[in-house]
Amino acid sequence: MTLGSVAPATGAEWIGQPQHQELDPLSRPLLPSKDPFYEPPPGFEHAHPGTVLRSRDVELAFLGLVPQKFTATQLLYRTTDLNGAPQATVTTVIVPAERATAGSCPIVSYQCAIDAVADRCFPSYALRRGAKAVGALAQLEFFLIAAALAEGWAVSVPDHEGPHGIWGAPFEPGYHILDGVRAALNCERLELAPDTPIGLWGYSGGGLASAWAAEVYGDYAPELNVVGAVLGSPVGDLGNTFRRLNGTIFSGLPAMVVAALTHVYPDLNRIIDEHATETGKAMLARAEKMTTAHAVLRWIWMDMGKLVDQPLDQILDTPEVQHVFDSIKLGTTVPTPPVLIVQAVHDRIVSVDDIDELTETYCSGGANVTYHRDMFSEHMLLHPMSAPMALRWLTDRFNDRPLSEHLVRTKWPTLLNPITYVGMARLVNIAAKVVMGRAVERRPL
Repeated sequence: MTLGSVAPATGAEWIGQPQHQELDPLSRPLLPSKDPFYEPPPGFEHAHPGTVLRSRDVELAFLGLVPQKFTATQLLYRTTDLNGAPQATVTTVIVPAERATAGSCPIVSYQCAIDAVADRCFPSYALRRGAKAVGALAQLEFFLIAAALAEGWAVSVPDHEGPHGIWGAPFEPGYHILDGVRAALNCERLELAPDTPIGLWGYSGGGLASAWAAEVYGDYAPELNVVGAVLGSPVGDLGNTFRRLNGTIFSGLPAMVVAALTHVYPDLNRIIDEHATETGKAMLARAEKMTTAHAVLRWIWMDMGKLVDQPLDQILDTPEVQHVFDSIKLGTTVPTPPVLIVQAVHDRIVSVDDIDELTETYCSGGANVTYHRDMFSEHMLLHPMSAPMALRWLTDRFNDRPLSEHLVRTKWPTLLNPITYVGMARLVNIAAKVVMGRAVERRPL
């Protein structure tokens, strides 16, 4: 089976299996690794990508504590891994209560910055009521998911790292995202039209996953109506990012990427086995069980060069490691849908030089790119501050408004744009309702 020729998922939900599980408000969610819902039924590999294998309603809660006034539907669906093998993962889908007619609302696939291997960081767990996921970034991105819902859009929040939390792997996050949208469309009770416009949105690790979806879309899921992708600080070159962040306050991030990638690159795993000290191996094993914030705080200023038996640069320059760095770098394919790239010049996590290079790669290949290269913001601040821009841009794509140029570059800081604060006031209002557990009404930007 070639990935470019996968048949569209046109069938209904998986036949012969319990399809829908009712919500039990008194139960505390199980971790995905212990929850039978995540186990695909026998023979699932013969289903089309995007086929719904199992579904259930779940309660969502801010930080796992504050119940929300809407119910989400979780879908276990058939998808594809890095090597083209069948796999199953989960997306959490929220459909707005207010829409003009059945099937009339657009869909946004929102990719959280999972940035961890531990399954307690998966959105399908971290967003649920009763989840114990302190330090999972998905819990803090609840506000932006609610903002998309307030636009009247359906929102798909996939576990884009797959069932094993392979953070940093190329291609497969895109397959997981697009198959998650296919699954939402195939779930009849969600009543979503098959030709509804689809937008992709994510920041940092979520921006990286969204970029993979934009790159593989044309070959993998061309029947979907993807009209635009917002790529917020999308970590264009993970190899460069590893070198830059090692030994800094963010050195826990590249450590977790290495821990994840050893599971899909045997030669990298062999290099670790041969050259990592016992302390280094123990550190990588612990990283697989930590939430993002926990790992970052635990390993501030950690230098992985002190955890190997050779100079780190010498190990990084080996053909085996260089192969990994080359394969996980964005830009292998030009995105088919228009993209909005958002990047801070003074970003201490993702280098603006890497995103400049990625933008040039996309543009030279003929992609339609809007590049907001923010002069004032840094990585953390730009995410919420750019949200109004992202929502407006997606609204324009859903309304089929024309893009005036092949490449649009903007530098004017979001902090100095009055429109930003109008949008931020609305987002603060939405955030307050989320924190208080009040209903988020449909109120487009």
